[in-house]
Amino acid sequence: MKVLSWNVNGLRSAIGKGFGDWLARSGAAVVGVQEVRAATHELDLVPIGPWKAHFAPALRPGYSGVGLFSRRAPDAVEASLGEARFDAEGRFQLARFGRLTIVNAYFPNGNGKDRDNSRIPYKLDFYRAVFDRLAPAVRAGEPVIVMGDFNTAHRAVDLARPKANEKTSGFRPEEREELDRWLRSGFVDTFRSFEQGPGHYSWWSQRFGVREKNVGWRLDYVLASEGAMPFVKRAFLEPHTLGSDHCPAGVELDDAVVG
Repeated sequence: MKVLSWNVNGLRSAIGKGFGDWLARSGAAVVGVQEVRAATHELDLVPIGPWKAHFAPALRPGYSGVGLFSRRAPDAVEASLGEARFDAEGRFQLARFGRLTIVNAYFPNGNGKDRDNSRIPYKLDFYRAVFDRLAPAVRAGEPVIVMGDFNTAHRAVDLARPKANEKTSGFRPEEREELDRWLRSGFVDTFRSFEQGPGHYSWWSQRFGVREKNVGWRLDYVLASEGAMPFVKRAFLEPHTLGSDHCPAGVELDDAVVG
């Protein structure tokens, strides 16, 4: 059972760059996309073929939004954290497939309009809201997968230029500490459970030559609860998949995870 996450940087744009072909050949059972940047009625023409699709758009046009594609219909789908300030930005989906819970989330960027880090408090509140929503299932040992653009590079090895970005949102101490808290509380960074080395990134600036030089950040994660980790067989990035400034991240799970 392959599960994939991709910040597509505008789904309609990504479709024009081959998203449909990528989806068809992905071999995935579930695909979560972030930064959809379209209203539901604008996505009615998305060529989804056999996929079941669910979208949680932002109220603000052309902003944020998440979407979930799955081969089989989820047993249940939720798109609310119970707080209007989060729900209005279309950042959260929770789907259940048997006993497996999959969360698709687009964690906020803390930069603010003037790159003044003014959105960091909102970003951390969103992290905590998602964490609290999942805590009972995680404590109960249920298999939980949280995938998406976390907008945080966890450690120095997770970005090409850590020293130059110590004061930049995405690598601020308080953001990294919040991700640490998740990992201390039972979540596992699946990619790092298989690969410890440097040079593995999922986002690159769109400035000329940056991606070719691999000057990037690892912002996209698939986290697994302790109840899910025994079913995780592989975790990976797809840095050669183009069509967005991010690349897909994914895991392969034993089918038994759904029960």
